[in-house]
Amino acid sequence: QVQLVESGGGLVQAGGSLRLSCAASTNIFSINTVAWRWFRQAPGKQRELVASITSGGSTNYADSVKGRFTISRDNPKNTVYLQMNSLKPEDTAVYYCNLLAMAYSYWGQGTQVTVSS
Repeated sequence: QVQLVESGGGLVQAGGSLRLSCAASTNIFSINTVAWRWFRQAPGKQRELVASITSGGSTNYADSVKGRFTISRDNPKNTVYLQMNSLKPEDTAVYYCNLLAMAYSYWGQGTQVTVSS
């Protein structure tokens, strides 16, 4: 019943910034939301949890992105964001948003982020 649509990926030079967005198709207050999460997966690598934000507003980040990435949400718009600054070539991956609920997990379609050196 919930579809997630991602946007904001693209090609950027090292040191640049991008902001990813992930919007839910319906109001999500009607489900028991636990957290929004951002994952990424590069070719040949394991999918990695990048950042999360709970319903209470607590945030967590992978060590590799701490100080550079920021996860935030706009509840009235049913949208989560990932602000990515000081991008590095190793940040190149497909980024996926995830809405974690008590009974279900919903995924975005993925958006490619490519950072050139």
